[in-house]
Formats: sequence, structure tokens, C-alpha cells
Amino acid sequence: MEDLLLSIHVVAGIVFVGGSAVATSLFPRYVPLAATAGAPAPGGERNRGTALALHRITRGYALFGIVVPVVGIVLALVQGRMAEIWVNVAMVLTALAGVLLAWQIHPRQREALREPGEKSALGRLSMWSGIYNLVWAAVVVLMIVRPGSGS
Repeated sequence: MEDLLLSIHVVAGIVFVGGSAVATSLFPRYVPLAATAGAPAPGGERNRGTALALHRITRGYALFGIVVPVVGIVLALVQGRMAEIWVNVAMVLTALAGVLLAWQIHPRQREALREPGEKSALGRLSMWSGIYNLVWAAVVVLMIVRPGSGS
């Protein structure tokens, strides 16, 4: 049972968290700017259709990504690791990543698609995406190193 739970946890993390991490990072590059709205961008990078697809990936993969912490908690319970500090820190960081995605990244993406914004607004969106990815990187390090673990 542990092997199955661990496999689901890791594969879902790679696919769903990884997919949302890539989509959030790429979105600011492709969403149209106010200055270029309606005009083709040099090199064809700014494309509303691509930005819309990345926005949908961000939302969809985030929803499917809920399986990662759910299975992770079940796995920690089965393994008797819920009292270990690295598990609790990873859960707090996972909640932080979810809050960042739900309250900062996704709404800013939606707004950028609704009305082309300025470069500074996309810079802030890029910053939030970077923080989101750093939080997930910290979770991965905790999962590998497991500081304070008994085994």
C-alpha cells in the first residue's frame, strides 16, 4: 500500500505541480501587453491563445494537484510520520503555494487576459510565479532530505 501511495504522490507531483509551475512561469511571456494589444509581437511571443492555454493549465493542474497533498497526508499517516517536523513544514509550504496560486497568480492571470496590462504588472506576476516555484522547490528538498526524520 505504501508503494502505491508513494507512487501516486510522486507522479501526481511531477505531472500536476510541475505542470502548473511551468505554466505559471511561461504565462507572463505570452500574455499580450497593453502597448501591443492587437498588433503582432516581434518574434510572435505575445499570443493571447497561448496565454489562455497556459491559464487553463494553471487552473486545471492546480485542481488536479490537490491529490498530491491528500495522498501525501494519507501516506504520512500510514507511515506514522505525521509528527515529524519535515512533514509539517512541507504541509505548511504546500498550503502557502496553494494560497499564492489561488489569491495571487490565478487572479492576476485572469486580469491580464481580460485587459492587457503593463509590463510592470507582468513583472509582479512573474515574481509571484517565481516565489510559487521556490516554495515547491523547498517542499521537494524537504521530501528528499527529511530533516529530523527517524529513518
